[in-house]
Amino acid sequence: MEHFLTESEFELFRTLIYNESGIHFSDINRSILESRLKERIKASKLSSAKEYHSTIIKNQEELKILLDSVTTNLTRFFRNAGHFSAFENFVLKDLAARKEKQRDKCLRIWSAGCATGEEPFSIAMVLKELLPSGFRVEIIGSDLSLRSLMIAKTGFYPSNKVQEIPGRYLDKYFEKKHDGFQIKNEIMELIRFDYHNLKFDSGLSNMDIVFCRNVIIYFDADAQKASIERIWNAMNDYSYLFIGHSESLFGMNTRFEFVKTQWATFYKKNTVGPE
Repeated sequence: MEHFLTESEFELFRTLIYNESGIHFSDINRSILESRLKERIKASKLSSAKEYHSTIIKNQEELKILLDSVTTNLTRFFRNAGHFSAFENFVLKDLAARKEKQRDKCLRIWSAGCATGEEPFSIAMVLKELLPSGFRVEIIGSDLSLRSLMIAKTGFYPSNKVQEIPGRYLDKYFEKKHDGFQIKNEIMELIRFDYHNLKFDSGLSNMDIVFCRNVIIYFDADAQKASIERIWNAMNDYSYLFIGHSESLFGMNTRFEFVKTQWATFYKKNTVGPE
């Protein structure tokens, strides 16, 4: 098979992308990287991969565009029903009860790798329905893809994107508009969307719940470990972490506790000692 990149060029680009984002390209998914590079070289009106590499070394904005183009932004509302059942029936009840005792009535949630926003909006709707009165909510949705974040910030989704939303939520928190649905302000105002690369520190702290699902699967072992450690540092002393079904912290030697419930498995950070 003939490749678009020479071996040395492939090594150059995959090393740069790994160093900047933690995303690892192997020989197996090399064609994805080459396809995206072809598009960017053409759009930049350049004549070679070498010329494009020189450009992104000097141009941070173009580097961001490239990183955006190589990310996979697959998501949907209420993705993984088991996680949301565990979130509603176990995690939310546990944290709400603890915070009532501590008189800290603010729940802070981070949706890391939120893509086009379906996950944080799903979380916000659940909180609006189930969180006891008197609580405040702060939800951060972050992603490496600026294109995806722009969609998330509009809160508008075509009809084929809202099929997973329970009817009661769709009727209550969306308005039908043209060929799609607009999320109402009462949900929009609960979420702040922001650009963030998991390769680096988020600047966040005291997060009570982190959803980082189907993100670290694209990292190699070292980048996974480093990212999970940064997430740990952003979390509250007593808090919960959800990762994807195909992801695991097994063998990573982290300080998270494994939690198994009738609905789903996830992880807990507990540095406050025995309950």
